[in-house]
Amino acid sequence: MQSILRTAALRVARPSRAFVARPSAVPLYRSTQIRTLVTKRYTTDHEAVVFDDATGVGIVSITDYAQSSLGDVVFVELPSLGTEVGQGDQIGAVESVKAASDIYAPVSGSVEEINETLSTEPGLLNKSPEEKGWLCKIKLSNPAELEELLTEEAYKAHCEA
Repeated sequence: MQSILRTAALRVARPSRAFVARPSAVPLYRSTQIRTLVTKRYTTDHEAVVFDDATGVGIVSITDYAQSSLGDVVFVELPSLGTEVGQGDQIGAVESVKAASDIYAPVSGSVEEINETLSTEPGLLNKSPEEKGWLCKIKLSNPAELEELLTEEAYKAHCEA
């Protein structure tokens, strides 16, 4: 009787060989990986652009440094959809309780989307200037212009100078 119980206990403790996972053979297909490069650059006028090379679109915003210098933002003027802009062109303005400041295009291209939420909630520029408070999306006509802009380290050094 004891040998029957031992044999039964061994069967319960060890999984059946039919259920043991086996390494699969070489897959029938290879997955293709798409590599997307997202680049963030800054201007000396405190605008930022996040460029996605897969879409060719850059998301333009003001920096946290700019919003803290402005104070409470009360009005934001944005460019019109479809507007062709050149690097350094004025694309809008920000008004705060302290001052008004123009916004300049960090890159050349066509305005594909604007952040409509800023017309009713300009304070988003203070709460989340580089995320929820983005200004517009520009389809870049010359992605090489990004190389002329500042890296994060260079921008920090510019702000501290």
